[in-house]
Amino acid sequence: MHLMSTALAPPPGGQTTGQRSRPVSRRRSGWRPKVLHFLAFAAPGLVAYLLFVLLPIGMSVRTSFTNRSLINNPGQWVGLRNYSNLLSDSDFTQALKNTIILTVIITVVANVAGLAIAMLLDRRGKLFNAMRAVFFTPVILSGVVVSVIWRAILSDDGLLDTMLRSLGVQHPPGWLSDPNIALYSVAFILTWQILGFCVVVYLAGLQGVPAELMEAAELDGAGKAARFRNVTWPMLAPALTINTVMLLISGFKVYDQIQVMTNGGPGNGTTSTIAFDVVQTTFTGNHIGYGAAMAVVMLVIIASVSVVTLRFLQRREITL
Repeated sequence: MHLMSTALAPPPGGQTTGQRSRPVSRRRSGWRPKVLHFLAFAAPGLVAYLLFVLLPIGMSVRTSFTNRSLINNPGQWVGLRNYSNLLSDSDFTQALKNTIILTVIITVVANVAGLAIAMLLDRRGKLFNAMRAVFFTPVILSGVVVSVIWRAILSDDGLLDTMLRSLGVQHPPGWLSDPNIALYSVAFILTWQILGFCVVVYLAGLQGVPAELMEAAELDGAGKAARFRNVTWPMLAPALTINTVMLLISGFKVYDQIQVMTNGGPGNGTTSTIAFDVVQTTFTGNHIGYGAAMAVVMLVIIASVSVVTLRFLQRREITL
C-alpha cells in the first residue's frame, strides 16, 4: 500500500510527469473548438433574435413610459401613467375579457375535438389520408383568407342565412351582427382554422403508443375505455402540452379575424381583443405610448400564462 501511494502521489514540487499532464492539457484545449463551433452555428440565430425580438421588446417597453404620438415624437417621459390609465380603461377591460373567453373556448374545444378526430383518423388507408389533409388545410391558409370566406357565409345576406330563409326561417340569427352571438361565431371560426394542427399533433402521439402496451392491456381484460384511460391518455401527455400552450398563445394573439369579420363590433367592442385594441389605439388613435403599454401588458399575460401552463403540464407528464 505504501508503494502504491508513493507511485500515485505527484512528484515533489507539484510537477507532474509528461504522461500525466497530457490528458489534462487535451481536456483544457478541447473545449475551445467546441465553444467556437457553438458560436459559429448559434451566432446568426442569436443576432437575429436580438435584433428582431429582444430589441423591439425593449423599445416597446421604453415607449410605454412616454406619451409618444406621431405629432409628439419621441414624446415626454410619463412614468407609469399609461399603465395606471389601463386599470380604468373600460375598452381595454372589455378587450381583455373577450380575449380570455376566446382563448378558453379555442383551447378546450380544439383539444377535445382534435383528440376525437385524431382517434377516428388513426387508421391506414387513402380515405383517412385524404381526410387528414382536409382537416389540416385551414391551418395553412391565411387568417385574412379564412375570414373573408366565413364573412361571406355568416353575414346577414350571406350563404347561411340565405339558405335558412329559403327553408322558411323568417329571422335567421345575425351570426356576426348580433352582439350576443358574434363573439362565439368568431370563436367557432378560430377553432375551425386551428383544429387541424391539434389533429396532427394528437395523431403523432397516437402513432407513438407502443402496440405491445395495448396488446398487454387487452390480454389483461381491459376494455376500450380502460385502455384509453390507462395507456393512451398518459402517452398523449406531451401532445396535450404542445397543443394547450400553442392554443393559449394563438388565442391571445387573435387580430386579423376580428379586423376582417367584425372590426371589433357589433356595438362597442363586443368582439375586440387585446391585439385588436393595441393596433386601433396605436395607429388609428395615434396614441403610440399608450398602445405600447397595452402591448407590454399583453406580452406579460401571454408569457405568464404560457410558462405556468407549461410547468404544470410538464409535471403532469412526469407523474403519469
